[in-house]
Amino acid sequence: MPRSHPFTAHIPALTNKEGILYDVVGVGNALVDMIAMVDDAFLQSNNMVKGSMALIETDRALELTSAVGTSTRTSGGSGANTLAGIASLGGEVAFIGKVANDDLGKEFAGDMTSVGVDFRSGTPSGDEPTGRCIIAVTPDAQRTMNTFLGISTQLSSEDLDPAVIGAGAVLYLEGYLFDRDEAKAAFRRAASIAHDHGRVVSLTLSDSFCVDRHRADFRELVRDEIDILFANEDELKSLYEVDDFDDAVQLLRRDCHIAAVTRSEKGAVIVTRDDVHAVPAAPVASVVDTTGAGDLFAAGFLRGLTQGKDLTSCARIGAIAAAEVISHVGPRPLVPLIGLLPDDLR
Repeated sequence: MPRSHPFTAHIPALTNKEGILYDVVGVGNALVDMIAMVDDAFLQSNNMVKGSMALIETDRALELTSAVGTSTRTSGGSGANTLAGIASLGGEVAFIGKVANDDLGKEFAGDMTSVGVDFRSGTPSGDEPTGRCIIAVTPDAQRTMNTFLGISTQLSSEDLDPAVIGAGAVLYLEGYLFDRDEAKAAFRRAASIAHDHGRVVSLTLSDSFCVDRHRADFRELVRDEIDILFANEDELKSLYEVDDFDDAVQLLRRDCHIAAVTRSEKGAVIVTRDDVHAVPAAPVASVVDTTGAGDLFAAGFLRGLTQGKDLTSCARIGAIAAAEVISHVGPRPLVPLIGLLPDDLR
């Protein structure tokens, strides 16, 4: 049976305010995005397939880091993007991830601090370097990505700070981190700490391939520990191994009190035990890059939640944040998101 939840399906009130320092505390991969402008000859000489996304190992990561030379570097990772979005909406946030004691690790920490995120790194261990995503952008605006997860995947229960987790009104867990058994144990410990403090626990499924790899564990986690689930349509259908979206929604209603499921231009569907609410996408003049759309939708939804907004208003804020990020290249907002909200959503 699903656990009891700290709020009803209709009114996501965060009733226990004692000891809260953060609106949201996130746990996820800590990666540095390295964006370099290159030509097609660079891709060919470095055996890259234009427009592809590849997971790479340490030697390849060091080779490409040297090859791109000067690059624009920012803190990255799905969960980190969500926390940066909440900060842009005026929220108080902290992020727990793992970086090495190297130059990129210091850059990640400094950049997160600069956008208003209290970054708490896990303890560095071994010689594994900080994770990075090397993004080669050609003149035709094609993005070729090579991702090295590095030390970020080694986050374990020992890296969690119970005081920080307990001080967050909402805990946000990034599904991309779920590959290792140590990370699965860390998720459950973090959820336990949060619930012991009367907090809300949320999870983003992150990627349908990630769900394919860990379907049984994800379903158990959702059923037993998760109060709010974020997913897109493909991830949800993968979770329940069905082809029809409505069938997946009905199965989801058994397991989770609240879920926010994004459907690209169709908007989002908010699912509760008692009802299903459709919320349209926010208008956008031109879709340039969909990277980070789901991350920023979650940011807006959670910001609304911590301000006591109703579920439809939470989804509207999420849609506005997502619309901003898909209007330009890159997964972070280029303007303060709080300035885009109408008065009734602030």
